[in-house]
Amino acid sequence: MQQPAIGYVRVSTTKQGHSGLGLDAQREAIRAFAAAENFEVTRWVTEVETGSGADALDRRPKLAEALRAAKKAQCPVLVSKLDRLSRSVAFISGLMTERVEFIVTELGRQAEAFTLHLFAALAEKERELISQRTKAGLKAAKRRGQKLGAHAQRRADVLKASRKGAAVVRRQADERAEALRWSIEAALREGGSLRAAAALLNDKAVASPGGGRWTASNLLTAARRLNLR
Repeated sequence: MQQPAIGYVRVSTTKQGHSGLGLDAQREAIRAFAAAENFEVTRWVTEVETGSGADALDRRPKLAEALRAAKKAQCPVLVSKLDRLSRSVAFISGLMTERVEFIVTELGRQAEAFTLHLFAALAEKERELISQRTKAGLKAAKRRGQKLGAHAQRRADVLKASRKGAAVVRRQADERAEALRWSIEAALREGGSLRAAAALLNDKAVASPGGGRWTASNLLTAARRLNLR
């Protein structure tokens, strides 16, 4: 029997919300996880932020709605990536006190609260580094005599820095998966199914790219990175 779950997806601008940019990919990741882990997404909640200050629950009404629905149904909330909840350690800590199970499909169901806090801390640090790089870039451009008064130019600089940071994260994930290629291929051949292959990797004490246990979901993600699925 499938277990019920609430699916939560989020984008940061009205433009993204209207275009669906990013939302479909999040839903697809959640659906894949749900199918692999025997969940049924009984309700989807979509959050489109239109302003700053999103690291406060009263400014995330749809997340609050997802929490209420999960409490009533006594089921978990599924999100594709941790940053769809927040990059703030304090905000993640606050969510843990709501006593609702949050499952980050990228990390797998076995991810403990400590793991979520750790990844939130890394994301928070990355955001700080992006901000520092952006400010340093603006100062350097100013020293070169480049005009920086236009708001559009500042937005372009921030976007460039954000893309660079995202590219680094993707490259690191690819490298971690590549280092495990042989183990993943062997487990998939021997296990036959994603669930059985994940169990084999766990039995052999092979850590997942995120440093935790393997699940069918994070194994599928790693296999796709290696073009094995």
